[in-house]
Amino acid sequence: MKTIEKPAHTSVLLHEAIDAVVTDPDGFYIDGTFGRGGHTAELLSRLSEHGRVLAIDKDPQAIEAGRKRFADDSRLTIVHGSFADMGDWREGREVTGVLLDLGVSSPQLDQAERGFSFMRDGPLDMRMDTSSGLSAAEWIDTAAEADIAQVIKEFGEERFAKRMAAAVVRERDLAPITRTVQLAKILADAHPAWERGKHPATKAFQAIRIFINRELDDLVALLEQVIDLLKIDGRLVVISFHSLEDRKVKRFIRDQERGIKLPKNLPVRDVERGVRLKKIGKAIKPEAVEVGGNVRSRSAVMRVAERVA
Repeated sequence: MKTIEKPAHTSVLLHEAIDAVVTDPDGFYIDGTFGRGGHTAELLSRLSEHGRVLAIDKDPQAIEAGRKRFADDSRLTIVHGSFADMGDWREGREVTGVLLDLGVSSPQLDQAERGFSFMRDGPLDMRMDTSSGLSAAEWIDTAAEADIAQVIKEFGEERFAKRMAAAVVRERDLAPITRTVQLAKILADAHPAWERGKHPATKAFQAIRIFINRELDDLVALLEQVIDLLKIDGRLVVISFHSLEDRKVKRFIRDQERGIKLPKNLPVRDVERGVRLKKIGKAIKPEAVEVGGNVRSRSAVMRVAERVA
């Protein structure tokens, strides 16, 4: 078995996620959010020489770094794209496990030029896939005020979305909004109720990033197909950092467990009720030790489900 290089940054809920997803060391697994390969490396370390992993990421930088790091491991295939399209790359194979670590990665946040962080001044980009699509600056420059407000409210759950959108439009008419710190100040100045210890632009930045990258759309598309991708007893493991993502995963698993609604107490088996997926255990959150070493893990929630029919 090959020795896998350990990542400089430890992935959130690393061992918990791999413990949950790996049920067969000879299986075929998909890491739909490769990032810098932390989960993938641990996954490969648990597999035999017959096990295989397909890793997917939207970020060209992640793909380039991953292909260099894992160049000598023939068990791994890395592709550039969205996990919503993972069915196109599995080559007809039954999937033993699917792992998703949603949201923006630490390297993306730490690189000012990517435009994800309101704490570091850089070009207002926010695209995970820098090879296609509108940047945040381009969208903000052309979007209607009502559309900006809707995005901030829907994806950021920000109650002052209309005020913030109005401020963005007012300021862009005076000068183009092209920098992260520039946008953060506009949003902060428009926010009338600052919370202690929380930047007032936090929710709006998250909302714009989610919209630009179609993050919730991709998650819904994946959930719609994941049961058919998984083999019987195959696992779905999802780590979410945003309440909107976690609610979608939680409700999906709940709805699949309910199956066809029938009167209570009927002697009907799960398979006859159309139950194809079941929850495994309770939602898992990072321990205090992990949060202490990586403050970004504090909002993580992991859910696990298994295909049963």
